[in-house]
Amino acid sequence: MNLGDRLPSFRTIFILSILLRVSLIIYSEWHDKHSVVKYTDVDYRVFSDAAYFLLHPGPSNYAQGPLIRVIPESRALVGDPYTRETYRYTPLLASLLAPNIWLYPAFGKCLFAACDILNGVLIYRLLLSHVLNERGTKIKAEDKSPEQKKVSNRELKAQATFYSALHLLNPLVFSISTRGSSESVLSSLVLLTLYAALHSRWDAAAILLGLSTHWKIYPVIYGVACLGVIGGAERAQGWKGYMRALVNAKTLRFTMLSAGTFFVLGGACFAIWGYPFLYESYLYHVHRLDHRHNFSPYFYLTYLTYPIPGAATRQTDLWSRIVRSPLASFVPQMGLTVGTGLAFGRRMQDLPFAWFVQTVVFVILNKVCTSQYFLWYLLLLPLLLPRLATTQRRAGAYVIVWVGTQAFWLVHAYQLEFLGQNVFFGLWVRSLVYVIGNTWVLGGIMSDYTF
Repeated sequence: MNLGDRLPSFRTIFILSILLRVSLIIYSEWHDKHSVVKYTDVDYRVFSDAAYFLLHPGPSNYAQGPLIRVIPESRALVGDPYTRETYRYTPLLASLLAPNIWLYPAFGKCLFAACDILNGVLIYRLLLSHVLNERGTKIKAEDKSPEQKKVSNRELKAQATFYSALHLLNPLVFSISTRGSSESVLSSLVLLTLYAALHSRWDAAAILLGLSTHWKIYPVIYGVACLGVIGGAERAQGWKGYMRALVNAKTLRFTMLSAGTFFVLGGACFAIWGYPFLYESYLYHVHRLDHRHNFSPYFYLTYLTYPIPGAATRQTDLWSRIVRSPLASFVPQMGLTVGTGLAFGRRMQDLPFAWFVQTVVFVILNKVCTSQYFLWYLLLLPLLLPRLATTQRRAGAYVIVWVGTQAFWLVHAYQLEFLGQNVFFGLWVRSLVYVIGNTWVLGGIMSDYTF
């Protein structure tokens, strides 16, 4: 009995995924009305409030961009989503969730869940069209009998169903989207970019990459890996040949299209909403100092050097300035992220692997890291698994270490958050364990990958 005979069809997984998400959205409505601890993420309320302010301009709530100042009458037409404190996203998100206000409060959850489903479909299609074929799952058509062709195609679809189900039925994925997190929208944009790139539609990929970067800045790292593939770095000889592969008419076209999309969208938003858009969407994240506990070890150093409100102003010492500088985390993070993109972004079939490695490095070394960030690289994992030559024992070790380091950290986080115990130093040590453990898992995956 082969895999195709043991697994349900993709259609069954698809329908089950929809029913699961619809059920959770309906349950969330009931749960939130009857429980003090809400199922819905607090960010979803922020999104909805921002949409409300966008749709209901007023004397103290109007867009502040230069275009609005030129046409004062337009103040009565467009509100400012940044009137809602802690809304630090593109205005496009608030616009997208406008039906939360005039149609159905859970519209956004339905949209996020639909993006989840779309992501599963894209993963399934990419597995069939590129990943499994590149792996050599199919033998040459002329060497197969009609019955062998039928069995081979069924086996191929079964494998694609299995790997895409790892996304569609992943509790972390469907719980975060049905709670009201917008990460699935960005995931859809990233996967659409990858889909276009693997089908050599580079103009579309460039535009989608620009849109993804406008939505949230981190996908810009994927452009580095794309340049090597576009320029044919795989065939380059010597460093001069490699530089010519990175800098040529094709790569410049890709860069200009992607950057142009990003700046056109940003320019349009700035023209309408002005500096609040620029600051909340981008600048805030550059100098953000988060002293609250999160998986990143940087949190403790920030906590120790964080200015105390009401305390006498004193000159900051050199160590504090270094720790609080954005460059302290940005330089090693971007150095390794760009380096891995250049190293592995050479062949079309290795593009998912290059993006995965870049994303893991980016998340591990980011100065703020929460569980939602894990979705950024878990999205790409199903596209890698068919090409990992590993044993069940090693795969089990990877899962144990990845889950175990998080659980090890969460025990202390619970003591700090809910019991009020002073365990900051112990939590920092566990953050270091998290970094070491996740780095070991990434190294294992890199060594197991078959080029």
